[in-house]
Amino acid sequence: MSDARDTADFEDFEDEDGDFDDEDGFDGGVSSAGGTPIRSLIEGPVVATTPDATLYEVAALLAASDVGALVVDDGADGEDEATAIVTERDVVRALADLADPAEVRVHSIASTELVWCDISASVAEVAEVMAEHYLRHVLIEDDGKLVGIISSRDLLGVYAASEDLED
Repeated sequence: MSDARDTADFEDFEDEDGDFDDEDGFDGGVSSAGGTPIRSLIEGPVVATTPDATLYEVAALLAASDVGALVVDDGADGEDEATAIVTERDVVRALADLADPAEVRVHSIASTELVWCDISASVAEVAEVMAEHYLRHVLIEDDGKLVGIISSRDLLGVYAASEDLED
C-alpha cells in the first residue's frame, strides 16, 4: 500500500518561479520561522553506523539515540564520511518484508542517494529541498564536512514554535 503523503505533487503549489509564494506576498502559510537559520537546529554529533550492522543493531541505536536516521559510514578512508543513510522507515520496511533482523545488513536497505544542504541555509530552503526530493531527512554540511541531519520533524518543531509565539 502506498502512502499518498509521501508522493504529494508539490508542483501543484509552486508558482512560475518554482517556489511557494505569489506576487501578493502569500507564502502558502509559511511563517517567519522559514527564515530561521538551519545552523540553529544542529545538535550534538551525527550518529553513525557501519554497512555491516544488523537490523537489530540499527534499531537499538536509533532507539538509544532518539533519532530517526543514521548515517552509514564505511570507514574506508579513515574520515567520518556519509556513504548512505538508513532511517526508521527503512527498518520498518525490511521487517514488513519479513527480513531476519539478525541477518539483514544495513548496506542492503540503506539509501546511497544522499541529499545535502549547506549549514547557511534557512529552514524554508531545507523544507523546499525536502519537498522537491520527497525526503524526511537531509544531511547538513559545513565547508564540505557533515555536521548534522535535519528531519522534517525538526522543521515542524520550528514552525509550530513560531505559531505558538504568534498567537
